[in-house]
This record gives sequence, structure tokens and C-alpha cells, in this order.
Amino acid sequence: MAINTIYPIQINENKINHDAVFKFGYDPAIGTAEETVWDNGGIYSYPTSATPMKVSSSDNSDTSTIIVYGLDSDYNEITESLTITGQTEVTTTNNYIRVYRAKVTANVPSGDIYIGTGTVTLGIPANVYAKISIGENQTLMAVWTVPSGYTGYVYQFTVSSGTTSVNKYATGRLKVRNFGEVFQTKSIVTLNNTFIMFELGMPLVVEEKSDIEIRAIVSSGTDAISGTFTVVYVKNE
Repeated sequence: MAINTIYPIQINENKINHDAVFKFGYDPAIGTAEETVWDNGGIYSYPTSATPMKVSSSDNSDTSTIIVYGLDSDYNEITESLTITGQTEVTTTNNYIRVYRAKVTANVPSGDIYIGTGTVTLGIPANVYAKISIGENQTLMAVWTVPSGYTGYVYQFTVSSGTTSVNKYATGRLKVRNFGEVFQTKSIVTLNNTFIMFELGMPLVVEEKSDIEIRAIVSSGTDAISGTFTVVYVKNE
């Protein structure tokens, strides 16, 4: 589906079958090796096949209820609610090829909640695909995948840096991996103790099943970095 200048008007008037997502992430200690801006640190690793997810907490007393959001094996949107049983994993009913959000709906947790696969040790799975950090009650991950049958339009992204050093800077990148390809940098910003909002004059078109994320790196030491992006995704005709 091609984009043109009348799309924003048509979307506002509900003339196009669409949805929208605002993704936001935070990492308190990004260093001199590039990382995805998300709760668990490091470069985000994506599942290679759809699989049930194990959900658990780092605190054995947690009995929180959460909702998990993601995509199934066909990249269709799915969601489910489940209740944590401390450090003992609870397995999802759905199989997920992507997990891009989770939130607490009842019983505020006293530990970090993890969603992933593999052996669970003290509530932490070997492969972490989402994390709800204590005190946040939802994931903070600047990661999202366009569902099957939709085209995504990235309208804006932001990056902020918390450094107080004059000679230290952070570099943020908006990256996209088209389905079956590799990640490509679509925009890049450099900043020092500031916030940058990057408005795209024409939206960045992202095809179905493609991954979008924000990554960052700092020139020295570590720095707290946050990032956001806004996507309108439109049903393909």
C-alpha cells in the first residue's frame, strides 16, 4: 500500500482501517557497546520460532496478574492474562513469535517479572524476551513488530540522555529489520544530556512482519537512555 499526503487526514476521519502504537523504552546503564533501549539491557534477541513463554518473578512471594501482548506464529496479534506464582514459572497458553509488551493489572509485584524461555533460575529464564522492572508495572522496551496483513508508518521517534559530563555524548539509532533481512539504520541522532524529538516529514514505511527498535551507545562510561517511537499501522488492502 503506497503512502501519500492525504493518509493523516483519512486516518483522523476513520476512513482507513488502522491502529496505532506508542512504544517507549528505558535502560539505566547503556555503555560503550551498542544496546537496544529496553529493560533487560544488551542487544534484544528475538524468538526464532513461536513457542510458549515462561512467566515468573525474582521474588518468590509475587502473585501478580499480568497481561502479555505479542504475535503468534503467523504474526497475528495475540494477548493473554495470567497470574504469577513467585519464582516458579507459569507457562502461557499461546505460542509467541514476538513478545513486545506486558503490564501488571493486579497485585503490585515486589520483584522483577520475566517473560522468556529456557531454564528458569530464581525466577529468571535463560532467554528473556520481556521484563517488568520493579516499580514500573509494565515493560519499558522500545521494540515492536508490524503484524501480518498491516503496513506500519513511523511518524516520530525520540531519544534522551541523562549524562552530566560535558565531554560525553550518546548516539541513538532508529533501526528496522524488514522481514527476512538484517537490521538497517533509518535515522541517527547524537546528544549530550538532552532530549531530541525527531519528526519525520514523511512517515517511514515499514512492511508487515518487520521489526522496529531503538538502539543507543555512549562515548564513555555508562548513561541512562530512554527512547520512544510512534507507529500507525494500516490494514493492507
